[in-house]
Amino acid sequence: MVVGAAIVAAGRVLGCARSHPPEVAGRWEFPGGKVEPGETEVAALVRECAEELGVRIEVGERIGRDVRMGGHGRSVLRVYLAVLVDGDQPEPLEHSEIRWLRPDELDSVPWLPADVPIVAALRPVLAAAT
Repeated sequence: MVVGAAIVAAGRVLGCARSHPPEVAGRWEFPGGKVEPGETEVAALVRECAEELGVRIEVGERIGRDVRMGGHGRSVLRVYLAVLVDGDQPEPLEHSEIRWLRPDELDSVPWLPADVPIVAALRPVLAAAT
């Protein structure tokens, strides 16, 4: 299982540009990663966001559907809405770039295929928050 965080603030969502591996460098995703054995999905998201962005998050409800990931199709991506805690500000510790995207900017970056259905599910959520 792979989990992602759609971190939302002021009607915008945080997008992150991959820096590696080379075949996906420059493509955009939601922060997150693999759920380790014995770890809950929420705990994995909290850990991954601390490692990748140096932030603490509060995890909310699921957004979108489970998405089968490319490659061998064995992994499933599950994304949760999240908010930053105590004014934390994300830094691109493991990404080449991060950007807060408004609903009308969601198509301005090249998303990884697995994240595209989540972007579509986010549009009405972001529009309602503005």
